[in-house]
Amino acid sequence: MFTTQSPIAPSLMSAILKSAETAARRIPPAFPLEATVAVNPFLGQSGEDLAAASARLRRVAGVSATLPGSDYAEAIERGEIAHADLEEALAASSSPLKPASPILLAAFAATGAGPASRALPTIADLALEATGVDWPSIIEKTVGVWAAGHFDRGQALWSPRPGIEAFASWRAWATSDLTPEIAGLSGFCSFVTEVPDTAERAILRAARTLGIDAQGAETAFHRLYMDLGGWSQHARWLLWQAELRGGTDRTLADLLAIRLIFEEALFAHVPAIAGRWAETVRAQEAPVEPSREDVALAILQDARERAHQRRLASLLDGEAPARGRPALQAAFCIDVRSEVFRRALESVDPGIETIGFAGFFGLPLAHKAHASDVVEAHLPVLLNPAIETVSHAEGGGERQARIAARTVRAWGRFRQAAVSSFAFVEAAGLVYAAKLVRDALGKGGKGSKPSPAPRVVGGLDAEAKADTAAAVLRAMSLTEGHGEIVLLLGHGARVTNNPHESAYHCGACGGHTGEVSARLLAALLNDPETRTGLVERGIGVPEDTLFVAGLHDTTTDAVTIYAEDLPPGRAHGIGRIVRWLDEAGAAARAERAASLPGASAGTLAARALDWAQTRPEWGLAGCAAFLAAPREATCGRDLGGRAFLHTYDWRADDHFATLQLILTAPVVVASWISLQYYGSSVMPEVFGGGNKLIHNVVGGIGVIEGNSGRLRPGLPWQSVHDGERLMHEPLRLTVMIEAPREAIADVLARHPEVRTLFDQGWLHLFALKEGGIEARYRPGLLWEEMRLDLAA
Repeated sequence: MFTTQSPIAPSLMSAILKSAETAARRIPPAFPLEATVAVNPFLGQSGEDLAAASARLRRVAGVSATLPGSDYAEAIERGEIAHADLEEALAASSSPLKPASPILLAAFAATGAGPASRALPTIADLALEATGVDWPSIIEKTVGVWAAGHFDRGQALWSPRPGIEAFASWRAWATSDLTPEIAGLSGFCSFVTEVPDTAERAILRAARTLGIDAQGAETAFHRLYMDLGGWSQHARWLLWQAELRGGTDRTLADLLAIRLIFEEALFAHVPAIAGRWAETVRAQEAPVEPSREDVALAILQDARERAHQRRLASLLDGEAPARGRPALQAAFCIDVRSEVFRRALESVDPGIETIGFAGFFGLPLAHKAHASDVVEAHLPVLLNPAIETVSHAEGGGERQARIAARTVRAWGRFRQAAVSSFAFVEAAGLVYAAKLVRDALGKGGKGSKPSPAPRVVGGLDAEAKADTAAAVLRAMSLTEGHGEIVLLLGHGARVTNNPHESAYHCGACGGHTGEVSARLLAALLNDPETRTGLVERGIGVPEDTLFVAGLHDTTTDAVTIYAEDLPPGRAHGIGRIVRWLDEAGAAARAERAASLPGASAGTLAARALDWAQTRPEWGLAGCAAFLAAPREATCGRDLGGRAFLHTYDWRADDHFATLQLILTAPVVVASWISLQYYGSSVMPEVFGGGNKLIHNVVGGIGVIEGNSGRLRPGLPWQSVHDGERLMHEPLRLTVMIEAPREAIADVLARHPEVRTLFDQGWLHLFALKEGGIEARYRPGLLWEEMRLDLAA
């Protein structure tokens, strides 16, 4: 197919492979379904601002990173975006391409205009135009079929060449896959046998064949990575996991080589596209620069966010009066869904106080659940586990339970596998038909017994217990003023027949529920050895204070209390707590049901059991703000279930260690959540999970739509849209922290990767003082004194 070519210069080889690495780093990871967590789709663009990222994504994916101008025009017309918001956003922009006035900016929005959003074509795209054969779809399906088997995580009954690297596996597959040849790409199988035997050599040969040089390689490779959709993001997750362990992974390069081989073969097969391809190569070499439209849309997005900040500031009007010793302190995850329940619970009785803290409660756990051989990472994905725990039952019953669990898993895989679906029906017969009927009627849910209490493998000595407990209590700003009962509430979500179930669980627990973390911490803090050690470390917990673990079901707003974990004789008084929680749950359900299509407060529990329910809850839709401050700053304020609330008292923060933790972990995780919802709302075709109604689970990894081969990352459309309008308002997260500005700036200066998120506008930052906004952060570690015009 090809003529002999001169060797490529070593310097060019290095530059092209470096471009491949850079392009790979622009791809966000996608976590598998078993432990789905939100990921910032702009992770690889965080060094650019929104306008530049939009220009890049239009080039490589054909999408804009903002809403169309008409959406902003409607918000202006409704009065949601005020003239002052436009004026301030325009003043904050340093782009020379920005409109000259707020009036011109609003006029631009009213035209509904925007830059053309068409990606640079691949050779497959050009071959489609020339031949009428849908080569992009053919490649998508053939690669998808191979990838589904190769990357399978236990669903498939067969995998092509298991145990070898992706590139070698695909080559073995492709030499026998006749799909491309049947479609018209004659000789493709033979061609694959002749390609270089390593991904790097295949990339270099393809770059030389296609005329891709160092200047255009990054764009060309980024374009092909985006063309592979979720498979690229899964490979990026493999690299993410490997690097957490101190290693590396080559799968991204393997996928790029595979996609380039198709490009090579089609380039030779359809010579008529040579001229168009030469034009594309020149376009790939051009610098990525935002257009005037990109800049104007980014400013309009900033104005929309300033409008939300103005409304939020109107709620933060000073400190609430101090209270006496609480009868109940309830610690919730900072998850925005907790804000609704916290507000409801505090309204039940004046003796109730709530606390916000990341739902893994500071315990970096590698956990093996009851009757399971699988180790789960119950901690934020930015961290590595440091404590090994199990929930296995004592005695011989655990072995039988594990055997039973393996049987259930094997049966489930048999049921899910496409090749065995008819055999499953034959084998299960009427027994399974009865189960289908029960599930269809919403009668299939069964209450399960609590797992055995978790415990640390090998135990902890007295010093380790006290050190761990002291670190957690200091991070929670809970070193004094303890209530009679301190309730530690993890959270999870009960949903049925939903492949994205783990996405509703606790992101701080790695896509698992917070049960294990809450139960382990409560037991640790009730331990007499721990209490003695805490006194020695300057933390005195009253003798009568009891720590109780629970789990908040965010779908039904029911709370489970693990009374069986309590010390002997200490369960008295729990009945009153349960009554308070039940009353708060009823209020929270009434509030949440109002926004769920077809729901009422009385039907939320049934929706959780309905296997056809596409919207059992809204998850974190609507998330828009992160507040780290004493609860007095937000207590009694209705934040609409849109704010992550982290309890923080800077006066008790020695050397601002907790402030550093908040900015580098919870804030970053919250930004990932916010930006995933943003991407799934604004660019659903690229960063969204597609339509739930036609989802098929692939390999336990993710979902495809129908029989497509494209893995869909991100959130399903039904998670952000109610069928008529977006239920998630796409906003970049507003972070508000009550702490000295100098301390905040010092943390950012020592963590440039976090500072970049604020400097490039992916997050907004405000300093609070005495419950009100004092200053806005500006790029370059600067602060702008301010009092927002609440009447604008």
